[in-house]
Amino acid sequence: MYVRKVVTSSKATAVQIVSKTRGVRTIVEHVGSAHGEEQLAVLLAIAQQRIGELAGRVALDLDGLGTTPPTTAAPTVAGSRSRVLWDVLEAAYARLGFNTVGSDTFRKLVLARVVEPTSKADTLRVWDELGVPAAPSLSTVWRTLARSVEQDWRSKIATAAYAHATRAGALTVVLYDVTTLYFEAEREDKLRKVGMSKERRVDPQILVGLLVDQGGFPLEVHEFAGNKGETLTLLPVLNAFRERHAATEIVVVADAGMLSASNLNKLEDAGFSFIVGSRTSSAPYDLAEHYATVGNIVIDGETIDTTRVMGAGVNARTRRVVWHYSHKRKTRDNITLNKQIERAEQIAAGTRPAKKDRFVTLGQRPGVNWARVEKAREYLGLKGYVTNLSTITVSAGEVVAAYHDLFQVEASFRMAKTDLRARPIFANTEDSIHAHLTIVFAALAISRHLYTSTGVTVRRIVRALRPLRDVTISIDGHQFTATTPPAGEAADILAALQLAAGH
Repeated sequence: MYVRKVVTSSKATAVQIVSKTRGVRTIVEHVGSAHGEEQLAVLLAIAQQRIGELAGRVALDLDGLGTTPPTTAAPTVAGSRSRVLWDVLEAAYARLGFNTVGSDTFRKLVLARVVEPTSKADTLRVWDELGVPAAPSLSTVWRTLARSVEQDWRSKIATAAYAHATRAGALTVVLYDVTTLYFEAEREDKLRKVGMSKERRVDPQILVGLLVDQGGFPLEVHEFAGNKGETLTLLPVLNAFRERHAATEIVVVADAGMLSASNLNKLEDAGFSFIVGSRTSSAPYDLAEHYATVGNIVIDGETIDTTRVMGAGVNARTRRVVWHYSHKRKTRDNITLNKQIERAEQIAAGTRPAKKDRFVTLGQRPGVNWARVEKAREYLGLKGYVTNLSTITVSAGEVVAAYHDLFQVEASFRMAKTDLRARPIFANTEDSIHAHLTIVFAALAISRHLYTSTGVTVRRIVRALRPLRDVTISIDGHQFTATTPPAGEAADILAALQLAAGH
């Protein structure tokens, strides 16, 4: 692609980005029309920057530059920056109270991660392309990362995040989940260990525990050795959260990975209330009495309160288990069940290697356990939730509703892994890993805040606002600045942010 200038019928000079393939010339983008040398210089500069970018049309507000005739000195571009995007990110950073850290370099590292996640060294390129003023050197970046660990800046970010999350009232429910982040490394160390990977990887990894509010806004992030059991991560995170914020009345919601009698006992003994997903395999035992007395007909949305003894001996405790039936869930479960039956039939027919698949009976001749299949069909569409909250405190419907918010922490993990590229991690020391996750934690909070304020993902916000550039040109010793007026989605985003800031 190349830049072409065309004189229009109105004597203006149109600037276009053109591509040529097999002798056929195609206008890729019309950048704008200039009246005067200074306007032309701006459009040519923008066109050069726009080549290879198809993020949308750029239109500059050139009225303020005038229409002076050509001068003896050729106009030159003195600078260009994505001011609008950077201003939006800086405002979000300040609104969340993260300026309490007091480091300009840390702030710029966090905001650059939101714009274009990359290595710390390559972040200098991102700052340069954005035109960030007073961008730090690489040596300053390394010193800043070390200070973030020495001075525990993560605690300051977590304290500010909690203050933001509780601005409308105290938190009563928090959501927790764990994920794995792997490393491009061959050797293990104290933190990076080969463990149970959700992605079936064999690389060294760490466990990352994330605590969020019911809207998915991050409150705490902690890293653990890659071979640590998931159930052992919850209590340390909750204790740190309670100690930091003096939070006493907390209900934690977590998935079935946190479900063990020992883990629940420890949570309760530490003074926490919980709602934890139950495994469907427990349904026949929990619902046996209900089915025997009431029958096995359930309607869409129905909840059934049951109890279950969990643990053995002196550790045995009776737990409340709420079961919820959903017709939509039954449809999904039925698809999964039919696939499992199909695999079992293939094993029975000898067309698939014999394994301990569900519904397969192994012996001299593998077969399908049809009795188990029919039993499983009876409980399709049911999901259980174990809690230590009494029926007086919380209804069955409220237990179900609280658990359904758990998708928010999963969404935050997806955002951290994709939009912010928290993985793979190339850091090779415990301190550098801690610093990296602190930056990701702050960037995730900004991303979540912007999404809540606009209803637009951070990737779309960056795509819409990044092309809005301020271009400064110099003519005969005088400097002029042309801006890109926001239009379309960019204008909608800025309007939504202004509205959110007013509340």
